[in-house]
This record gives sequence, structure tokens and C-alpha cells, in this order.
Amino acid sequence: MSEEFHRIRRLPPYVFAQVNTMKAAARGKGDDIIDLGMGNPDGATPPHIVAKLIEAVQDPRTHRYSVSKGILGLRRALAGYYARRFDVKLDPENEVVVTLGSKEGLANLAAAITSPGDTILVPNPSYPIHQFGFIIAGASVRSIPHTPDEEMLRALDRAVRHSVPKPTALIVNFPSNPTALLADLDFYREIVAFARRHEIWIMSDLAYAEIYFGNRKPPSILEIPGARDVAVEFTSMSKTYSMAGWRVGFAAGNPRLVSALARIKSYLDYGAFTPIQVAATAALNGPQDCVEEMRTLYKARRDVMIDGLKRAGWDVPAPEGSMFAWAPIPPAYAHLGSLEFSKLLLEKARVAVAPGIGFGEHGDGHVRIALVENEHRIRQAVRNIRAFLQSGEAANDAPAAPAVRAAAGG
Repeated sequence: MSEEFHRIRRLPPYVFAQVNTMKAAARGKGDDIIDLGMGNPDGATPPHIVAKLIEAVQDPRTHRYSVSKGILGLRRALAGYYARRFDVKLDPENEVVVTLGSKEGLANLAAAITSPGDTILVPNPSYPIHQFGFIIAGASVRSIPHTPDEEMLRALDRAVRHSVPKPTALIVNFPSNPTALLADLDFYREIVAFARRHEIWIMSDLAYAEIYFGNRKPPSILEIPGARDVAVEFTSMSKTYSMAGWRVGFAAGNPRLVSALARIKSYLDYGAFTPIQVAATAALNGPQDCVEEMRTLYKARRDVMIDGLKRAGWDVPAPEGSMFAWAPIPPAYAHLGSLEFSKLLLEKARVAVAPGIGFGEHGDGHVRIALVENEHRIRQAVRNIRAFLQSGEAANDAPAAPAVRAAAGG
């Protein structure tokens, strides 16, 4: 009775819990910690969406059980979004299912389609649920490069030739959490052709589709002819409309995958609270000025962060999309690894970031910085980091970090 349960044994310690513990202790002592760790939007949900929630919740009929696959009006609204944004026509009855956030949808679809011992291809680093959803379901994960280029395509070819059993599914996520990389239609065209040729399912995580900072709009994999033969795509209301706590997302695409997800959900939940779904419908069908304002807000924060860190001597690539900067650890601190460097930033600069190791072992040379504080607080964070880096404190005398295998989130 003392042994851990089988599925729990396959889940490593939650690496960010260590940073959270330090953060809570510091705040308990009265320290002002600037939290750029979790990707938790700090803005309020737009007023017209909140108003629709209040209106809907005042109708007692909405207080009953909802529908596990989502109300038809919301599924139609998601299909309308795909038609406007990507010129993709979806059947709201057979090609769309509403999820309790994209994270729940990814995990439940993994459970629906996975047999013990299946091989799944997942970029490393990547958002933890991309691999651990399948690990919980009993699969084995094979890591592939995280860049949307020839390197990933060559790795996919090797994986098909050398994996036993042959891979059954592939995860892609662009704009990426945590790396902020974007993919283009040429890349999607290549992986769709690859997946069709080798009969591999594709699960595309497009949760950050509307957070981009130039003219390069992130495309949908469903824009590629034939993609719906093999692909399903997950989107979310969380970041686009600052609705993270509302827990509304979608899966759209291949009818067989959508049906499998809807079937397993029918045993697990009755869908989101109906007024939340009604409000989400209003968000998708209503004015989109709030989305442009959100992009402008994150771009301004990005520019303040990247420019300030560069002046501080920390050269961090400017992300083209997402709400994150994927920051290589400064060379003087690289020997520490991402967890120890994150602890050092928290202790010395009073800034919390996410250790890259939490997104896979190949993320250990980076930390993820979330743009979830206002510009004033970001400038304060940059000043604190500059003072710490210029002091050189603990750069050379701290021991190298031990190997860590762990998962982060948010």
C-alpha cells in the first residue's frame, strides 16, 4: 500500500512548485514579487461578455445541466470564427466540440485515442499537457525538435522509420508555448502530407492564434487541403478574451477525432455552465475591438521587456506571437540550469519566471517570461534584473544544478 499509484509514478514533480513556494515565502515576509511566471492574463474580461453572462445567469432555465459537447449556438459561433479568420468551413454538428479549456480537451482526446504503449511524437520543449496527457493515458512519448522547419521534418521521418511501434499521433503548437515560435502554411502543408502518408493523427494547439505582433497572422492547420483527414485543432477563449478562469475551449476538425472526444466527454462532464457558453458565444459573434486592444497591450509590454533587458545586457529574442518571451539564460549563469537561475532571479531580483526545464529537458537553457504585468511593473522588473546582472552576484560561485525531470504549467 506504500507504493505510488501507477499513473502517478509516471508524472514527475511539478518543478514550478519550488518557485511558487519561494514566492509565497517571500511575499509572506512582505517582499514585493513581480510575477512573470504563469501565463495568467491580468486584464479583465471585456464588459460586453460579462454583461451577457449576467443576463444569461438571471434566466433560471440556464441553471440546469448543459450539453457535454457544447450548446449548438457556441459551436456555430466557433465555426463562424473559422470561416472569417481562416476561410475554413466547419460543420458545427460533426466537426466542433466545446471543451473545458484546451488543456482538458487535449488530455481527454489523448485518453480517447491512446492504447498502452502507443508512441506519440511531441516537440521538446512544449507545454506539459502535450506529452503528459498521453503519458497519463499509457503512451510512450518520443521527443522531436520544437522548431517548425526542416529539422523537425527530418526528425519525423526518423521517428517513423525507427520507432516501435510506429507513431500514432503528432502534437504541434504554433504560436508555441513556451518558445513563442510561429509556423507558416508551407510547414503545415509538409506535416499534413507526412501524416496522411503514414496514417498519423495530428493534434494542433492554436490557443495563441490571436496574439501576434506583426502582419504575420498565425494560420490554422485546417487551411491545408486534406488536413481534416488527419488533424484536429484546439483553440481557447482564455487568452484572446481574457477568459482564462471561465474554462472554455474547442476542438475542431477531423470528425472521427471530434466524435471520440465528444464520446469520452459524455461520460465525464455535462459541459460548461450554460451562461458561460452563452457569454462565449457573444464574445465570438460580437465586436472584436477588444482583441485588437489585447494585441496592442501585449506588444507594448513585449517591447518594454525586450528593450529593457537588452539595455541590461540580457539579449532576449522578441517574440512574434504568444504572451511569452523565451529567454536564453545569460552565459554567466548557464551552468546553473533554469530552475536554479529562476530561484536566483526570485531571491535577488524579486522577479518570478518559469524554469525552462518544466517544459522538457531541452528547455533547460531558457526561462519563460510571461507578459502578465502592466508596463510600470515590467519596467520595475527590468530595473531589478539589471541591478542583479550587473552585480554578478552568485554567477561564478554557485554550483551547477543537478539533473531535474519535471513539469511546469500555465
